[in-house]
Amino acid sequence: MDKSLPLISIQIKLFFQSPIFVACFCSWFGAQFIKTAINLCYGKVKSFKQLIELMMVKTGGMPSSHSALVTALATSIGIRNGLNSDIFFVSAVFWAVVIRDAFGVRRSNGMGIKRINELSEDLSKKNLIEPYKPLKEVNGHKPMEVVCGCFLGLFIALGCTLLK
Repeated sequence: MDKSLPLISIQIKLFFQSPIFVACFCSWFGAQFIKTAINLCYGKVKSFKQLIELMMVKTGGMPSSHSALVTALATSIGIRNGLNSDIFFVSAVFWAVVIRDAFGVRRSNGMGIKRINELSEDLSKKNLIEPYKPLKEVNGHKPMEVVCGCFLGLFIALGCTLLK
């Protein structure tokens, strides 16, 4: 019998009980839940499939689940390992890249694709180009969506790591 099997199951159990994992998961899930509730209140959810997609995989909207997750990651690592640790530095740089991407790159890209779709639709209607299949518009976040995601991640990480 392989004696490493119990060791693996213990490691998996410890992974899922880690305050860092719990903070990250709860931040992501909490942001997705809030985003879904907001869309339900505004009547934007038309089917059960749309509800599940919004809860699990849809990006964009208030609050930013990416921002919540990376903020929870950096905060919980900073609390558990110290602000002068190498792993905190790596998580802080990762946080900065994700937040910058959420604010700028993805948002700019989404606005550009939206304009390309509008122009192509106009040209297609005038029969200047073949019928056009629109590109998927992946929108980045508005600044307030990112800020709210960061605060959500911060508070959840503080709760998960300081109360453990």
